[in-house]
Amino acid sequence: MAADTFSPEVRPLTPDSLSQARPRRRLGPGRSIPGAIAIGPLLLLALWWAGSSAGFIAPTTLPHPLDVAATFGTLWSDGRLQTHLLASLRLAAISLVIGVVAGVVLAAVAGLSRIGEALVDGPIQVKRAIPTLALIPLAIVWFGIGDEMKIIVIATSVLIPVYINTHAHLRGVDARYVELAETVGLGRWEFVRRVALPGALPGFFTGLRLAVTISWLALVVVEQVNATEGIGYLMTQARLYGQLEIVVAGLVVYAVFGVVGDAVVRTIERRSLRWRRTLGTP
Repeated sequence: MAADTFSPEVRPLTPDSLSQARPRRRLGPGRSIPGAIAIGPLLLLALWWAGSSAGFIAPTTLPHPLDVAATFGTLWSDGRLQTHLLASLRLAAISLVIGVVAGVVLAAVAGLSRIGEALVDGPIQVKRAIPTLALIPLAIVWFGIGDEMKIIVIATSVLIPVYINTHAHLRGVDARYVELAETVGLGRWEFVRRVALPGALPGFFTGLRLAVTISWLALVVVEQVNATEGIGYLMTQARLYGQLEIVVAGLVVYAVFGVVGDAVVRTIERRSLRWRRTLGTP
């Protein structure tokens, strides 16, 4: 009797046979949810509202959301909110632009040149290790107590995440792309423009998202140093007089602008990186 008389029929494996053998499982995060960025803050607001209404949160600890909303109305009607908000936005915007530009330039210098990295990366890491609050006394001695000092402190805080993330992606360009660029005869600047910089864009946008948040964090600190306007100044004055509703209102302003700023950067990132398919791509 032949040896293969009782052997089962062997069928080749094909994509169709595999799909019939087991159902396809999606491993990604799923479809994007419209307005997902607002779900978390709204949940926190609901918990705050419920806790205050039920008496679990004392008014002396955290005022009721309705009291904070009434405070917003009062500050808006007497013009204080607009005045201090515009002052904070101006200071944050100027510092953010300076810090982002400086971070990108330094990242390019360090990421595209070994000599540049040796000169730039060390001081950046030193600044990264020093808290912003610890720099303020020295900044006051060097630059005074005006807006110049505040802009420098915020900008130097902002450039750190932009530099770190952009530099990391510049250094992380796939070696195969470098070999391909050499094969097709790209020059140094053509390689930088067509390969290195596009490859560093994801890192730049990650750093920019962090920079937007850090600009507001640093702003809170510097607006409490000999300031006469700004949300931080308004909160400091309210704390001195025990006006907790105004302090919480100031925190809400910072939170809203932080969330909105992050959403704007993420929107620009999605439109600028349409060519890049990731799990986050809808």
